[in-house]
Amino acid sequence: MRCPYCDNDGAKVLDSRPANENKSIRRRRECEQCHKRFTTFEMVEETPLIVIKKDGSREEFMRDKILRGLIRACEKRPVSVERLEKMVSEVEQELRNTAHAEVKSIEIGELVMEQLYPVDEVAYVRFASVYRQFKDINMFMKELNHILHKSPLHIDK
Repeated sequence: MRCPYCDNDGAKVLDSRPANENKSIRRRRECEQCHKRFTTFEMVEETPLIVIKKDGSREEFMRDKILRGLIRACEKRPVSVERLEKMVSEVEQELRNTAHAEVKSIEIGELVMEQLYPVDEVAYVRFASVYRQFKDINMFMKELNHILHKSPLHIDK
């Protein structure tokens, strides 16, 4: 490891510990020449995940886009940002576990909706209305009826 202060090639590791939810290792190092200390991070290099959009174009997977959509869907709903970030991480992990370098955006949307449904049904319908591009009230009602048949509403009057 090259020292950032004197450019020497020799540095010894003083301490190593997991970082970033065990996704990387933080190493505290000391230069063997100038004896200054510095920190490095080691992490697994992941292959890029490519999303095939509805129009056939391709772009790199961006977890922030999913998070922004979920935040919008959960606006004024009792769902924490931490929970949404966890959902995005679970979706991303599931996509990476398939070992495919490319994934269709429709698959991502379905995975997100699977994660969102048990968390908040209102947010689920909001997300679905944008994701599935409801064209009219009939499509919206069809989705609502699907939800109503999936789990009964408990409304106290």
